[in-house]
Amino acid sequence: MTNSFSELGLSAALTKSLEKAGFTVPTPIQAKAIPPQLTGRDILGIAQTGSGKTAAFLLPILAGIAQLEGRPAPRTTRALILAPTRELAVQIEEVARALAGGMRLSTVLVLGGMSRHAQVQKLQSGVDFVIATPGRLKDLLDDKKLKLDATRWLVLDEADRMLDMGFIKPVREIAAQMSVRRQTALFSATMAPEVAELARGLLKDPVRVEAAPPATTASTIDQRVILAPAKGKREVLNDLLADTSLDKVLVFARTKHGADRVAKNLKLDGHDVAAIHGNKSQNARQAALKGFSDGRVRLLVATDIASRGIDVSGITHVINFELPDDAENYVHRIGRTARNGASGVAISLVDAGELDKLRDVEKLIRQKLPQSGDLHLNAGSAPAAEEHAAPRKGDRPQQRRSASRPQAPGRAEASPAPRAAAGRGKQQVKSSSGRPAGKPGEMPAWLTTGATPPNKAKPRWNRSRRQAAQGRRSAPGASRASV
Repeated sequence: MTNSFSELGLSAALTKSLEKAGFTVPTPIQAKAIPPQLTGRDILGIAQTGSGKTAAFLLPILAGIAQLEGRPAPRTTRALILAPTRELAVQIEEVARALAGGMRLSTVLVLGGMSRHAQVQKLQSGVDFVIATPGRLKDLLDDKKLKLDATRWLVLDEADRMLDMGFIKPVREIAAQMSVRRQTALFSATMAPEVAELARGLLKDPVRVEAAPPATTASTIDQRVILAPAKGKREVLNDLLADTSLDKVLVFARTKHGADRVAKNLKLDGHDVAAIHGNKSQNARQAALKGFSDGRVRLLVATDIASRGIDVSGITHVINFELPDDAENYVHRIGRTARNGASGVAISLVDAGELDKLRDVEKLIRQKLPQSGDLHLNAGSAPAAEEHAAPRKGDRPQQRRSASRPQAPGRAEASPAPRAAAGRGKQQVKSSSGRPAGKPGEMPAWLTTGATPPNKAKPRWNRSRRQAAQGRRSAPGASRASV
């Protein structure tokens, strides 16, 4: 195992910038992938998320650019990096600038959802790096705003994700506009047959490097499962968040609508939260990411669009509020924590309808995940006879809604949030059941021991909801906050 970047053949200037950026020892994928690229070889890299592959392809390109004289020609780029999502592209540019240190590096992000005019203006004088998503880049190429015939380096990051998103055709069309003398690197978390076929068409006699078997999760991630009914997940999540050691938490939902619903309920329950998914504008997504990265927002709720596009340091926990439809996305989700050698915790809240998905995940990662909780815990929801009662003949629509959907506290009248997170770290936080949250860095005892959490007869907010509902059955605007 290589113990320093200087042993890989990188210049003193680059190793110095690496030390300044906090990189001291190469990861396995970096140790295997950097030396061949420094000699001009194409690379086929198989590496799990969070393994350090971004630096594995950026450092050899930076080393090559440092040896070039002059400036790029107008409307050209020396290096082109293609990424499947806007978030991942932004992260790659940030890493490139951090690793460049004192180098004069010109970069441009070519992404949908951002000003096309500004991108064209930056390309006019030529740049060192274009970091792009395939759709917007193809648009600029078709309009002759960028030429790739002089581009020396091509990188395809997350090639399997590009396959899933239908980008393979534009990727091939983009590569066809480049010189055959280019150097190409293709990185993927898995090696599906379609990815292998793409590699054969783009790479010349590549060196294959692999840091971990496909679908392997980092050993530094403590993975756990909490069984809970669907309507009880909100209560379980709030109990977990009462522990102050959950300092920077990424929560995954399965759909865009689900992410908005979870974020809304977390806000109602007194938490600092932002949401990110495909329906958000690029500016809104970047603002949410920045707030989360800066620590101003404790919780970020996301869909799988973020599972490979977030490289935020210090994520302590990943919580799967819902398991993904595709088991492979579980690996990418939890890979947002325990990055660059750090440790982290991944917790999945699983209801009865998700047991098949859980089995798929365990089969993929080849391990049985420890479980706690109870699928039949009383989640404190309204009685079934009341909640699902058939409309009575003669009822007005508003009366039927009021009878079936008791009003959540804090809607029509001001009432304190049941679990305000203000003052975290300054005073002891208690869970909704009044139990001490535990010392920072410790998981709740009922989770770490694998025991079933105490069966709370009725959570506090649901008692309040029923009390409020009894006096306001016909109140206009009554609604029900549920997860």
